[in-house]
Amino acid sequence: MGRPTRLAAVLSAAALLAVAAPAGAARAADPAPRIDLRVLLVDDGGPATEALRAELDGAGTPYTKIDLTSSSRQRIDEAFLSDTVDGRPRARFQGVVLPNENPFGADSPEMAALAAYEKRFGIRQVDAYTYASPKVGLNSPQDGGGYSGPLDGKSAQVTADGATGPFGYLKKNVPFEDNDTTVNESYGYLAAPLAQQEQGATYTSYLDAPIPGSTARGSLIGQYTHDGRSELVVTFIANQYQSQFRLVSRGIVEWLTQGIHLGASRNYFGVHVDDVFASDDRWDTKRKCTPGDVDCPGNPSPDSPPIRMTAADAQYAKQWSQSHNLPLDLAYNGVGSEEFKAEHGGTYDPLLDQLRADQKSFRWINHTYTHAFLGCVQNTTVVPWKCATDLLGNVRWVSRATISGEIGNNLNWAARQGFTLDKDELVTGEHSGLKTTPQQPKDNPELAPSLTQYGVGWIASDNSREPQQRQVGPALTVPRYPMNVYYNVGKATEQTDEYNWLYTKKADGGSGICENSTTTTCLKAPLDVRTGFASYIVPLEARIAMGHVLANDPRPHFMHQSNLAEERIGYTVLEKVLGDYSGLYADNTPLVNLRMRDIGAEMSKRAAWSAALAAGKVTAYRIGSAVTVSAPAGTQISATLPGGTVRSDTGAVFGDAYAGLRSGWAAPAAGQTRLDLTLPASSTPAARASASATARTVPPARTGLPVTEGVGSRVPYGPADAARR
Repeated sequence: MGRPTRLAAVLSAAALLAVAAPAGAARAADPAPRIDLRVLLVDDGGPATEALRAELDGAGTPYTKIDLTSSSRQRIDEAFLSDTVDGRPRARFQGVVLPNENPFGADSPEMAALAAYEKRFGIRQVDAYTYASPKVGLNSPQDGGGYSGPLDGKSAQVTADGATGPFGYLKKNVPFEDNDTTVNESYGYLAAPLAQQEQGATYTSYLDAPIPGSTARGSLIGQYTHDGRSELVVTFIANQYQSQFRLVSRGIVEWLTQGIHLGASRNYFGVHVDDVFASDDRWDTKRKCTPGDVDCPGNPSPDSPPIRMTAADAQYAKQWSQSHNLPLDLAYNGVGSEEFKAEHGGTYDPLLDQLRADQKSFRWINHTYTHAFLGCVQNTTVVPWKCATDLLGNVRWVSRATISGEIGNNLNWAARQGFTLDKDELVTGEHSGLKTTPQQPKDNPELAPSLTQYGVGWIASDNSREPQQRQVGPALTVPRYPMNVYYNVGKATEQTDEYNWLYTKKADGGSGICENSTTTTCLKAPLDVRTGFASYIVPLEARIAMGHVLANDPRPHFMHQSNLAEERIGYTVLEKVLGDYSGLYADNTPLVNLRMRDIGAEMSKRAAWSAALAAGKVTAYRIGSAVTVSAPAGTQISATLPGGTVRSDTGAVFGDAYAGLRSGWAAPAAGQTRLDLTLPASSTPAARASASATARTVPPARTGLPVTEGVGSRVPYGPADAARR
């Protein structure tokens, strides 16, 4: 049985903790309870609970937050946790996140109420960060030969139980970041489970690491089952940006919700390549600027010609894309091919012929015909440039005719060359036409009518300027992450030289941007131009990109055709991202690569879903194997559910397989606001209880109920990281 199948079976059969023997005859006669699909998040303001809050927010999983630091907060009691609806007992929350095993203090009535609630309804509890002790089924580090201290640079591993349980989407290793050797970035406790648990109690470790100075391994995440309840015990601290948390956060949520929850999470990676067919000006390593730019007077040096892909580069791009299973999106400028023909005295462009023959190996995006700036008319007599004005001081805008010509001429050129592409996606030169702060604080008013004229539904924006999606006439923006591999370099030494110029102090020969900056990309000393690209820039850029990948963020990254030419340095960064990802995730959790319109649609659906959740217009609950979700008419519903879940109205299987579960979007039937789903029979409380009773026979210290089916500190971009074009 393969891992995805095995994981689905385990999760579907996972035990609800004690839907067991409720006390009293009246409760024994209760109908199957209604479990609302909402998490209770008890937040102390620390990074561990904030990290889980961010995970729920990112996935679109609803929760109610109790702020422990507020004197006016809601008190937790039986009435708050449960009630009765239509004669049926209701659990208001499907899972509970606490800062630790008991943040309320000894003999707290709130903790007693939570414990009784969890036991009655089979609700699970996550201890977001707690000390390893007998209170959670572990030896104390000082008593049992464990460890307490920094975890920087250590590598934890998913155990066999974790692999068949909530962390089956991971291959094995969970490395802890060590990005700065001068500070401790993580801290935790490593301890073995108690050899003699209390009667009926078990501890099952899901993630562990070697205990320093010992041959034993200590748990970092494990399931502690006791007193008819179950806790997921986490004994290391992490924030929402650290890769070690991002790697395990999915499994924590799936364990907590038993694989049945609203919202969904994927790992996305897409790459746009701008300026295809055009030539990009080259960085001048002597003048420390790019001839052709407004801040670089003079002509390009004859020994430093512009950078343009060759037919061989195009062949390599096809082969690379296929071998790495990562389709590239090529944003093209048709005039580049015509200029090449004119400069070479003929009608032949080998790059055009090669890409035309291989056009189906790529996805194509209109990048305008000449890459013209489509915002305000630029006054380039000053640095930085500013918007030109008329005699009355009004901003002069690039005309509608010019914008329409740039869009239409590029489409017509592609048609004449025999290319097939969709016209609803557009990347303007330098993302121009859209507002460009600080010089141009609003969109060119002539842009929206031109988008309407050509049926553009999706227009790229620069995420470093505009991270949120917004409407521009008929189109929605698709924010793109600029990669810090520059448009004006084709060689590693050029990239490193420009990087040094941007990110070192004037005393070190730099631009001075980093004189008083703490931005991560700022350098303490210049990089060696011979080795700095491979030793420093590639790992840093890959780590930044991986941070986006692991954050359930569908936004694409972009580089330029120059980075696929000459030394093809762009691939080095991409291969580092892909290689690192492959070493961490199982085959059932592949990278998701979407084209631009699908990314935009995903972001649009998420925005509508988040708005509906925030407005309290979504209700969802489970009764036995039936899940019911109600949302405003026309709202796409996001959910993650066990394999075998079907729509009750059509019998169609829900969602797509990902990370051992099924997840995706679904809408009620036309005119309806309610979606009914049927879980597989093995997910009912009776089936789960039966499965847990017969699942395994192992020593008490290693037993544990099966679980339901089923990454560095954030690195901000520096002041010049917008890929500079």
